[in-house]
This record gives sequence, structure tokens and C-alpha cells, in this order.
Amino acid sequence: MTALALAFGWHLHLAWLLVVIAVGTAYIRATQRVGWEATPRQRVLFLVAVALLCIAVTWPLGDLAAHWSLVALVLQRLLLLLAVPPLVVAGTPRPILARLTRPAAVDVFLRIAVKPIPAIAVVTVVAVGTLTTGAVNLASHSDLARVIFQLLVLASGVVLWAPVLTELPGVRRLSSLGRGGYLIVQSIVPSFLSVVWIFARRSLYPSYSKAGTVAGMSPVLDQQLAGFLAKFSTIAVLWTVAFIIIRRSPEFSGGEDEAGPLLWSDVEREIERADRRERRGGSPGPPSAA
Repeated sequence: MTALALAFGWHLHLAWLLVVIAVGTAYIRATQRVGWEATPRQRVLFLVAVALLCIAVTWPLGDLAAHWSLVALVLQRLLLLLAVPPLVVAGTPRPILARLTRPAAVDVFLRIAVKPIPAIAVVTVVAVGTLTTGAVNLASHSDLARVIFQLLVLASGVVLWAPVLTELPGVRRLSSLGRGGYLIVQSIVPSFLSVVWIFARRSLYPSYSKAGTVAGMSPVLDQQLAGFLAKFSTIAVLWTVAFIIIRRSPEFSGGEDEAGPLLWSDVEREIERADRRERRGGSPGPPSAA
């Protein structure tokens, strides 16, 4: 069997198939509850997110990313980091988001993640850590490690977009200019590894030594193309979103300072936080600005 046939040979990704079925079933059942209904737009966004998740982690992209091509791995990570998380959040009704983020541990993590500096730090650590030579080689030989890394990238995608998304309940929202500036910084800091790929004179990943027999390019060229794809795709996506946010901001257009609506889910979240502080024996204190 040729290398090309091996690379594109069909494989059943049972674990991810079960995850997609479980998530889709849970979404359908949840949105049938009174008060938790999804709008047609939300259903479309969620469906697109699930479709992109399937494309990223199953045949053929998932197999190419695991064993054959760094370009494929970068494309997979771009989908998991930049596309799937914001579409899932935007496609989920706010009452469901409030329920999912209500547990104390999740709420504490969310309050940290929505701050720009911790968000940049988390995304950088995950992005670089899961792309080290050891991590990539481990993922190419272990299905469990590969799934864990993919879940980590998905989680870091939520962290990346958390300071920008307005659908998350009980979070301190940045101004439009602040969100735009955050995305510009986020597009630069975690992607410095792509510069190393572009200028490296040898392949840094032995697990992709077969790339030349699949796509007709050497492992070094595969690595360089992956660097360009990672760098410019990240900049293109995040800078475009940043420009749209800034362009629509009242500060840019000369209007009054923006003030988002006060929603009951935000008030309810602050009450829950005050109750938790009181149960721990501390003073409830004033609720933080949501």
C-alpha cells in the first residue's frame, strides 16, 4: 500500500463520534425546555460548530494531523481554537450557559479567564506546550494523549474568546476598544513558535518525517508552510474580529460610552457568588461590576 493510500485511509474515530452524538443530543433536549429555547440563528451556529469539530478531529484531517503533516495539525488547531469555541458559545442560549457555568469551580475559572492577561498566558502555555516536539510525538503514538491535547486546545479556545464574548453571564466586560486591543495582542504573543518553524533549517518533528511521501514536499517545507499558515491565519481572523468590534464601538464613532444591558443572569450570578462567600465565613461584600 502506498504512503498516499495509508495517509488517506479511512478510520473510525469512535471516541469523538460518541462525544459529538452526546453533545448534539444534550443540546436538542436542553433547548426543548421552556425558557431555554434556541433561536434559528443559534441552532445554525451550533450546527456549524459541531460540523467544524467533526472535520477537525476525524478522517481525513484528524489522521493527517496525527501522523503525516504539520500543516494538517495547524489547520486542525485553528479550527479547534478559533472557530469551534465562539460558535458553540454564540449558538447556546444564555440560560443554558448560565447553568453550565454555575458550579463554583467553573465560575472561578471563568472569572479568571475573562481577564486579558491570564487569558493570554493560558493560551500561550497551551499553544506552545502542546506543540513541543515531545508533545507532538506523544500524540502521534497515543490516541488518549491526542484526545487530551485536542480537548486542551478546545478549552484554551474558550479562554481566548472569553474576554470578547458578551454571552457569558456574570463577567466583567471590556469596552469595545479593550476587546479589540486584546485580540490584537492575543494574535501575536502565542504564535511566536510559528516564526521558529518558518526559519528552521531542519524538521523539528520526527513523527512527520513521512510528509514528503504524502504531499510531495519535504518535512522542512511542510514545517515552513505550517508556520506561515499558523501566523497569518491567526492574525487574519483575530484582527478582522478586532477591527469589526472597534469599528462598531461608540468610542470610534464618536457616540456615547457604551453600556450593555443589565441581565437577570448577571444579577443572579452575583447573588450566588455573594452566597458562596458568606458560606465560607467571609463578608459578602459588594457585587462586582458585571
